[in-house]
Amino acid sequence: MERLYNDFFGCFGGKYVAEILRTPLDELKHEWLEAMKSKDFKGELDILLTEFAGRPTPLMYAENATKAAGGAKIYIKLEGLANTGAHKINNVLGQALLAKRMGKSRIIAETGAGQHGFATAAVCAKLGLECRVYMGEIDIKRQRPNVFWMELFGAEVEPVRGGAGTLKDAVNEALRDWSSSFETTHYLLGSALGPSPYPDMVREFQSVVGREVECEIKRRDLKVEALIACVGGGSNAIGFFYPFLNKKAPRLIGVEAGGTGNDPGEHASRMSGEGRPGIVHGYKSLFLLDDDGQVGSTHSISAGLDYPGIGPQLAYLGQTKRIEFTKISDSEALDAVQLFSKKEGIIFALESAHAGAEAIKFAESLSPEKSIIVNMSGRGDKDLFILAGILDKNRWYSFLEEEVKGNAG
Repeated sequence: MERLYNDFFGCFGGKYVAEILRTPLDELKHEWLEAMKSKDFKGELDILLTEFAGRPTPLMYAENATKAAGGAKIYIKLEGLANTGAHKINNVLGQALLAKRMGKSRIIAETGAGQHGFATAAVCAKLGLECRVYMGEIDIKRQRPNVFWMELFGAEVEPVRGGAGTLKDAVNEALRDWSSSFETTHYLLGSALGPSPYPDMVREFQSVVGREVECEIKRRDLKVEALIACVGGGSNAIGFFYPFLNKKAPRLIGVEAGGTGNDPGEHASRMSGEGRPGIVHGYKSLFLLDDDGQVGSTHSISAGLDYPGIGPQLAYLGQTKRIEFTKISDSEALDAVQLFSKKEGIIFALESAHAGAEAIKFAESLSPEKSIIVNMSGRGDKDLFILAGILDKNRWYSFLEEEVKGNAG
């Protein structure tokens, strides 16, 4: 097991920020490391993870999907059954408790798919903290249900109209806010990236997922060939993989967004050879950059994977070959949503469906005595408008039109 705090992972990581942010980052590192030594802090976090988040989440044998694939047994870690519908709440609870311990009264966050913002708003309501969530205007349009829930919890959702109007732009705005408000405000970053200590801290709070999986593997005596997780920034993947990083097995497979093609702007795949070393959002990693070194455009049907960079530890583990990376297209992810819905009664979030699609393909190549585990990092309620607009367009649009007319009347 790696040590709790690393700062750098090979050449990746670090803290490349304006001088004004070095003080709050140093404070955050100190307070987090002290909190992780505190029985009271960890005890309170464990209670909230159990009673509020609903941990542990189940590990389910997907018998029907296994039969459809015709190979290895497929198991699904159902993080979508956690409160607010995704793995994001694990990290949010840890950081929000830490913010209260530090005497902060205000939380800011960024969000893409909306699940991190949703979880942050819910936890702030629970703990009595003021909450503002930065979200790109494009993501607000395609994730309207999560915006509604965030505002219902009392959060202020701030549209970000600069740049491409997606996750990277929301991160920029959150960092700007924090640079002028850190005395009273904690920036609750949602993925295992950004300036140190965020990659280490987020991984640690998300490692509860991997620890539960490790226990279930031992309890059931499973012969696990591979663990498979989708990778945007990487919080669900690094938490899922963490207990296994220093072991030779099982294989660890990260799945990126293949989008609609291989040209720039058609995908968000950094580890397939397209990513270049760069420093963005305060850390060094692999990013999709243009020939001038500027952050390039990206695409994914899933807002949570539509990010130009990858967490520094995942980049390092990809370069050292401990994690294998592949990519899944928009259409393959849509097919996986439908397969798991019809075969298992489970609606994968579009992000998680990338991992689900890879799991089906990978299972087909293995014998039936082997097992694989896929992390369903979130459920697909949030994707209703996207999925219905694609899979049931005419009836969905007719329903929406009738609803608008009825409300107008």
